[in-house]
Amino acid sequence: MTFALDGFDLDAFVSATLAEDMGEGGDVTSAAVIPADARFTAVMDSREAITVAGLEIAAAFFRRLDPEATIELLVRDGDRVAAGAKLMRVEGNARALLTAERSALNTVQHLSGIATLTRSYVDRIDGTGATLLDTRKTIPGLRRLEKYATRMGGATNHRMGLWDAAMIKDNHVAVAGGVAEAAARAKAAGVAQIIVEVDHVDQIEPALSAGATHLLLDNMAPAILRGAVTLVGGRVPTEASGGVTLETIRAIAETGVDFVSVGRITQSAPAADIGLDFALA
Repeated sequence: MTFALDGFDLDAFVSATLAEDMGEGGDVTSAAVIPADARFTAVMDSREAITVAGLEIAAAFFRRLDPEATIELLVRDGDRVAAGAKLMRVEGNARALLTAERSALNTVQHLSGIATLTRSYVDRIDGTGATLLDTRKTIPGLRRLEKYATRMGGATNHRMGLWDAAMIKDNHVAVAGGVAEAAARAKAAGVAQIIVEVDHVDQIEPALSAGATHLLLDNMAPAILRGAVTLVGGRVPTEASGGVTLETIRAIAETGVDFVSVGRITQSAPAADIGLDFALA
């Protein structure tokens, strides 16, 4: 199976990651300790309950250094698994697989950590009607992968970059001279999707009148959010954002907003505890 993700070059990612780890000298430990023809069979497993993401990418590292490796994926990305679950079985040249091990694990640990945290947030708002959105708060160069991981956790991608919608935030408003002025300029420029961040309820009508197609209700308490949603009256989608945590997201979602965006799911997700251990063939 080949992993394909729009806008993501798997071959280039694997090459760059291995080059970073191997440098000019390669894996001196494996070369010194492991006979060239030694075989290695291992199982990748999770030491905690997680939502899986990045397995096929991890497999690509092993395949790059040993094209003849036998790899069996035991679960799929997006699956929820219990502690102790076996994720992948791999068998092949020992030097090659051990050289690829850390790159493979780093990737699947990071992406599964994001997917797992995302799933926690999605579970908290289940039944409210609100949708969890991710943000652009991603590690530079890894946005496509991290946003893939949030999808595996049940979130919806929101703005892959600066090009796919206008998002008018406080600094844009300050320079433009006001919410209405900024939104009107975006509309005049022919931007189809105009997201306007509003910090106060009295900014809602000017933003809508000037052409906002989506309102980001920033750092508003649930009572204020509820009033803002009523004022908008379904004219455009509403999104709550700012300081959202697992403890607060349910109350926020219950205000009637259409979306809740959370930067933490990519910005602050801990790596999942996943290992690769020698197994008898």
